[in-house]
Parts: sequence; C-alpha cells; structure tokens
Amino acid sequence: MKATIERAKLLRSLSHVQSVVERRNTIPILSNVLIEASESGHVKIMATDLDLQVVESLEANSVDTAGAITVSAHLLFDIARKLPDGSEVSLEAADNRMAIKAGRSRFQLPTLPRDDFPVIVEGDLPTSFSLGANLLAELIDRTRFAISTEETRYYLNGIFLHVTDDKEPVLKAAATDGHRLARFTIARPDGAEGMPDVIVPRKAVGELRKLLEEAGDASVQIDLSPSKIRFALGGEGGVVLTSKLIDGTFPDYSRVIPTGNDKLLKVDPKVLFAGVDRVATIATEKTRAVKMGLDTDKVTLTVTSPDNGNAVEEASAQYSSDSIEIGFNAGYLKDILQQIDSDTVELHFADAGAPTLIRKDEDSPALYVLMPMRV
Repeated sequence: MKATIERAKLLRSLSHVQSVVERRNTIPILSNVLIEASESGHVKIMATDLDLQVVESLEANSVDTAGAITVSAHLLFDIARKLPDGSEVSLEAADNRMAIKAGRSRFQLPTLPRDDFPVIVEGDLPTSFSLGANLLAELIDRTRFAISTEETRYYLNGIFLHVTDDKEPVLKAAATDGHRLARFTIARPDGAEGMPDVIVPRKAVGELRKLLEEAGDASVQIDLSPSKIRFALGGEGGVVLTSKLIDGTFPDYSRVIPTGNDKLLKVDPKVLFAGVDRVATIATEKTRAVKMGLDTDKVTLTVTSPDNGNAVEEASAQYSSDSIEIGFNAGYLKDILQQIDSDTVELHFADAGAPTLIRKDEDSPALYVLMPMRV
C-alpha cells in the first residue's frame, strides 16, 4: 500500500477513530487502526474495541498502490499531530513496516496484517431513521450525566432509547443510576415505528457525541436491530460508528416518575446552582448532602460537616406551600440544574422521603427525578 494524504485530513480522521482504541490491550491488533487505500483514491481508516467500531473515509491526494495494513493508532495519531501544518504525509507499507514521510521527517512503524483485524458484522439493521445532529447532541447532553458507572448493574450503563404512543408517537431517551433519572422526549422520527427497545453503551454515547461536535446541523442516519446500532454522519465519505447494544432489560423507570407532588418551588436555576455550589464547598465525602429548607418565597441551603463546620445561604424563590426540609446529594442536584437553560426551574416536592420532579416547565422535553438523602 502507498498513499499520500494531506496532514489535516489524516489528523482529523485519526482523531475521530483513535479514541475508540483502549490504551491497554491484551490483543495487540486492537491497539492498531486499519488503513485501507483503494485505486479510486479513497482511504478508509477504521478502529475497534470489539464492541464499538468507527470507520472514516477520506480522499487521498494520490494512491500509488492500493492495499490495506494495520498500524499503532496512538503512535500514528501522535506523529500526525506533530507534523507541520500544510504538509503532505506519505504512507507506504512493505515488509511488516510502515514508512511515514512528511517534509524532512521519516518514521518506520511496525505493522500487523489486515486479515487479523476484527470487524463488527452488522447483520440486518431493520429499523432506519434520521435525526438532526443538533437534536441528537441535545438528547445525549440532557441524559448522559445520569448513566450509571456501576458495572454490576450493566443494564444501566447506557442510554435507553424506546418509542411509545403518549398523546402522540414519541421517541424517549432515558438514563438512571438509581439516584437520579434523566429523560428526554422528541417526536417519533419517520421510520422509527416498531423499533425495539435498545440500550446504547456509555462509551458509544461518548464517541458519538465527539463526532457530533463537527457535524453542524447535518442529518445523522441511524440504523438498528435488537443487538447493534449504526450512526452514519456526513453521508458518502463521512464517519460511521457501529456499536453492539447492551444485552439487558432496562427497568420500567416510569414507575419512579412522581405524579402527585403538590409542593411547587420556582427558582432561577443559575442562582440555585451557585448557592448549592458555595455551601457544598465545606462538604466532605461523607457529607455530600445539602439540606434545602423551603418557606414562603425563599429557599435556605445548609451544609453541616463534622470536620469543616457549616454553611448557610438563602435564595429568593416562588413557594407558597407548607414548609419542608429535604436533603439532596449536592453534585447530583448541580448536574441537573446545569441542564436547565432558562430563567426558572420547577421543583415538585411531596415530602422529605419522596423523589422530587425537576423540569423547566410542563412542556419541556427534558424531565429529571432526584432521590432525596437523609440529612
């Protein structure tokens, strides 16, 4: 194989695929990217960790010899990063080595044959629809912070996508770690009717979100089956991310969304976030709880730490129900408040032991539930 590629194109493609590659691998070939050059002048770059695969196509300046080879992902990315702007990079593979030339720089890297490189077999992906990149990015941003990192409850280690017929057909994305729940609802896209319930793994969500950064307001083609999902960005010559789905059953989260919380607090989310952030300064690992005391038109935030003393802050708010004191994990509360991009947020309470419903307003596509803590 011999191909010449502009450094900027090579670097951009490698930046998309190399983050899939784990730094530590027991299988040497998984540390590599597959580079495939065709006579038509196209180069495909692919990386995988056996559960997730990213393929990017790009136009080469020239392909002298078609072929395919695998080479260390992180090494090639680091080399491309350090080469001068505007340079042309020549990649030539022969005799288990790859020669990389750019300007006055010369590198020789060991290679492994392409036949050893594992490829995820997608099989049939019967459900097919498209979403705007901006909408897909918002769907991820509004939910992924609540994904569980507990490996024992593996079925919570991703975003749950499912369609339902509420007042009208919708697609819902949900994530929970047992302490908080995030849900985002959009109109059901054409083609998504009858789609299976799927759980997209955390790593795939993270890699997809990085790719969406550069997608602008393009359309993302989504194809899925009960076991795999594929996201295609940028049409022909774009990036394709394919991931296995989590093989598990997501719990019926709708049961924990409170419907009868009758105490309503309206407050500026930025003011509440800043107040929680300030009083939580003295919290320790053991006392991550912030206590919220609700009285007529005010909120009192309190953190008490046996080691560091205590902190109190008052914030004005709209509240006209009975007084109540309730405790929350300060970090979880801040995560949710960060998602609210308006001047008011609604917090619906029942009592100190019941889950609290948080949302911008009743028409908001995003909804959050936060479990209280004992304080």
